[in-house]
Amino acid sequence: MIKYNFRAIHPLILGIILWMIKPPSGLDQESYLMFIIFSSTILSILIKAIPMSTSVLIGLLLSIITNLLSLKDALLGFGDSTTWLVVIAFLIAGVIIDTGLGKRIALICINLLGKTVTGLGYAICASELILGPLVPSNTARGGGIIAPIVDSISRSLGSEPQKDPEIAGEYLHLVGAHANLITAAMFLTGMAANPIISRAALEVYGIEFGWSTWALGGIIPGLIGLTGLPIFLKYFSRPTIGSIENVRDDIKLRIKELGQWAFREIAMVVTLILMLSLWATKSFHGMGTTTVALFGLVILLILNIATWDQLVKNYKAWDTLIWLGGLLTLATGLKSTGFISWISESMKSSLEGMEPFILLILLAIIYCYSMYIFSMLTAHIVALGSTIMVVASGTDLNPFLVVGIIAYLSSLCGCL
Repeated sequence: MIKYNFRAIHPLILGIILWMIKPPSGLDQESYLMFIIFSSTILSILIKAIPMSTSVLIGLLLSIITNLLSLKDALLGFGDSTTWLVVIAFLIAGVIIDTGLGKRIALICINLLGKTVTGLGYAICASELILGPLVPSNTARGGGIIAPIVDSISRSLGSEPQKDPEIAGEYLHLVGAHANLITAAMFLTGMAANPIISRAALEVYGIEFGWSTWALGGIIPGLIGLTGLPIFLKYFSRPTIGSIENVRDDIKLRIKELGQWAFREIAMVVTLILMLSLWATKSFHGMGTTTVALFGLVILLILNIATWDQLVKNYKAWDTLIWLGGLLTLATGLKSTGFISWISESMKSSLEGMEPFILLILLAIIYCYSMYIFSMLTAHIVALGSTIMVVASGTDLNPFLVVGIIAYLSSLCGCL
C-alpha cells in the first residue's frame, strides 16, 4: 500500500492562503507572488516532506511559468561563483575524508593533548581549528571526521548515548558540536553557506567581505571561545570518569595502524596550505575565493589524489549545486521584483527614530533566535541574511560591523 506524506501539501496550502490575502500596501502583485513562491519553497525545505532540491526546482518552475523569471534568469544561480565555491567545498571535503588526512590530524591532536578528559576536549577544539579553514564544510568536518572519533572514544570509556552518557560521552560530544560551529564562524571557508553572506555584503553594501577580512574579524573571538569552551561546558555536563589511559593506548594503536604518511596525504596537505595561502593573500594576486578553490581541486585531479569518478560519486556536492543555485535565484528574484526594497522601506519607516546601534542589537537578536524556526543554517542564511543587511543599510552604521555580526552569528546561532 502506497503511503502518502500529506505534509508535502503544506507549502501549497500556505501559498493558497497568502494568494487569497491581498498584497500589503505599496507591494505590487508581481513582488507579492515572488514572495509567496519563495516562502512556500522555504517552508517545504523546513518540513522536509520532499527532498530539498525537489522543493527548489518546483519553486523555480513556478517562477518561470508565472513569468516572474525567464528560463535564462532562472538558471543564473547555477553558474554563480558562490554556488560553485560551496560545491567545490564539498568535493574537497570528500577527498580529505577519503585520504584519511582528517582522521590522522584529529588522532594526532588527541594523542598530544588528550591526557585528561578536559585535554580530550581541547584536542577536539584543536582538531577543529586546524581543519576549520581547510575543510570547507562543517558538516563533513564534524560528521565525517571528528564525530566518529569522538563517538569511538566515548564508547571506549564506557559511555554510550543510551548507557552512562555522563561518564564522558555527553561532555565530549557537546564540545565537538560547539567547537564545530565556532570554527565554522571563524573562517569564510569554515562553513559551506558562509559565501552566501559574503555575496550579500557585496550586493547590499558594495564591500568585499573576503577570506582575510572574515578571518581577521573572527580569529581572536574564536580563539577565546575555543580556549574557554572545554572548561565552560564542564559546568553544564561534568564528566564523571577519572583515568583515560586505556583510551590513550587505543589512540596510539590507531595512529600506528594508519602507517607512514602516504603520498596522497602529503600532497593533500601541501595543496591545502597553498590554497590557504592564496586565500589569505588575495590583495597581492587578485585570485578570488572560488578561483583558488577550483585551482586546488584541479591540482588534486592532476596529481591523482582524487579521481573524477570519485568526485562524481559525491552526491552531496551535486545535490548542493541544484538546491543552492536555485535558492540563490529565488532570493535574487525577491530583489529584482522589488520585494526586498519594499520590506526595507517598510521596516525603516516603522523603526525611524531608533538609535542605529540599538537597531543593530535588535536585528542581531532577531537573526540569532530566529534560528529556532529553521532546521538548517543554510536556509536561515538565505531567508534572512541579506534582508537583515538591507534593513541595517539605511543607517550610518559601519557596513563591516553589520556584515561581521551577521556573518559570525550565521554559524554561532546553530549552538542554540
